[in-house]
Amino acid sequence: MKPLISPLLGLLYTTTAAQANPISSPTASNKNGISPQLFSSLERLSRLVDISYCVGTPGTGGLSPPFSCSSRCGDVDISGRLELIRSWNTGFLSMEDSCGFVAFDHPGVQQDRKEGKIVVAFRGTYSLANTIVDLSTVPQEYVPYPADPDGDGGDQKGKGPRCNNCTVHMGFMASWKAAREIVVPAVEKARKRYPGYGVELVGHSLGGAVAMLAGLEMRAGRGWEGVRVATFGEPMVGNKGLVEFVDEVFGLKGDVGGGGEDKAYRRVTHKGDPVPLLPLREWGFRSHAGEIFITKGDLPPGPKDLRLCEGDRDKDCLNGEDGDDEEGEESDKGWFREMVNELGGKEEGEMWETETGWPTRFKLWQLLFAHRDYFWRLGLCVPGGDPIDWGRGRYNLTESDDEMRDL
Repeated sequence: MKPLISPLLGLLYTTTAAQANPISSPTASNKNGISPQLFSSLERLSRLVDISYCVGTPGTGGLSPPFSCSSRCGDVDISGRLELIRSWNTGFLSMEDSCGFVAFDHPGVQQDRKEGKIVVAFRGTYSLANTIVDLSTVPQEYVPYPADPDGDGGDQKGKGPRCNNCTVHMGFMASWKAAREIVVPAVEKARKRYPGYGVELVGHSLGGAVAMLAGLEMRAGRGWEGVRVATFGEPMVGNKGLVEFVDEVFGLKGDVGGGGEDKAYRRVTHKGDPVPLLPLREWGFRSHAGEIFITKGDLPPGPKDLRLCEGDRDKDCLNGEDGDDEEGEESDKGWFREMVNELGGKEEGEMWETETGWPTRFKLWQLLFAHRDYFWRLGLCVPGGDPIDWGRGRYNLTESDDEMRDL
């Protein structure tokens, strides 16, 4: 695998990365704000995926039945409802590293039985090695995996949508291939035990990319109904052909940003997070629809701080923050070209400053901050979660209900 730094430095001297013209603020959109119900659902899913960091992390004790861990397993809306089916860890600090868990999420006392789910949580980037896998860029042909090694097309027997002219990041595909031999049989068995339960795939960072590939196989390759995906900080997984396939399989074509609760795919992004903008568009990667953008830079956000985005690249969401134009094409007045043109007038030490600053996708230090700040700071398996969240009570949405009715 090629080192990460060399491609980035090469790109700085060969491409224009972002638009210098000012962009509209996400908060100026009348589509800013989501319902408290959707906010509550996403916030809970973020805690479930945070628990996945207890798997494959030395010294944490992992997950144990019925559902206990060193992190958020004791939360009032998790304890007593989650029933561990199994966890997995296919490696550590390797290209095929994949960790997570499969569990029943039984309905609460006042919920209908149809609210029950089978949760599959894919752990996100924990190490530098995984980060390099996230950002490396070696596309390969994408073919949805069939239900069995014989390639008979599974439950659909070859029927359903097909991915044409698609390529996918080889690291993400390798991670799913390593996990699928464990995940698919576990979910199949769980579906037979509770046939009325839907399947909720959730992932953070690299885990978001793997959750997407898992969702494609389950919906398109196997024809399973009731499969939904929620990701936090998901990177771009493949090319334009793959994006069109994802939009078709999950019913995202013509997405105008409405609804949210009923969407089969919710791709949550955060202000300042570079990972959803990587691997680089200059290398052919594209983002798909279903984006929900957290416009607030610090914790905690509220329902009004989230925006339902339109289409694959909404200029008022994360892509617009990065300085791309509405079509996602490179601007003739990018930040790097502006910098080069002005070098003669810069004092020593000022040569890297421009009016637009660094594009979000090159702010790799935000891997430690914005990339982890999805409702809570994700990625540390200790009681109460990351210390930055200690002392914070649960989200209280009571005061938000009246404010959100007019949205």
